[in-house]
Amino acid sequence: MAKCKLSGKGPQYGNNLPWSKKTTRRRWQPNVQKYSIFVPELGRTVKIKASTRAMKSVNKLGLMAYLRKHNLTLKDVT
Repeated sequence: MAKCKLSGKGPQYGNNLPWSKKTTRRRWQPNVQKYSIFVPELGRTVKIKASTRAMKSVNKLGLMAYLRKHNLTLKDVT
C-alpha cells in the first residue's frame, strides 16, 4: 500500500462510473516517490517515501522545519 511517511496520505476509495452507469469500487493511489534530501543540520542525506505534495512543502521549508511544524521526528519518517 502506498502511503506518504510525511503527510500520512494514503489511498482514496470511490466508484468507477462508465457510460452504462454500472458502478464498481476502485481506489486511487497517492503519488508517492522515493526521495533523497540533504539535511544540513545533520550533515547527511536522508531517504524518505513522500507524496509529491509533501515534497513540495519540504523543498520550501526544509525537512527539519517541516517535521517540527507537523510534530514529527526524523525516526518517524525514515
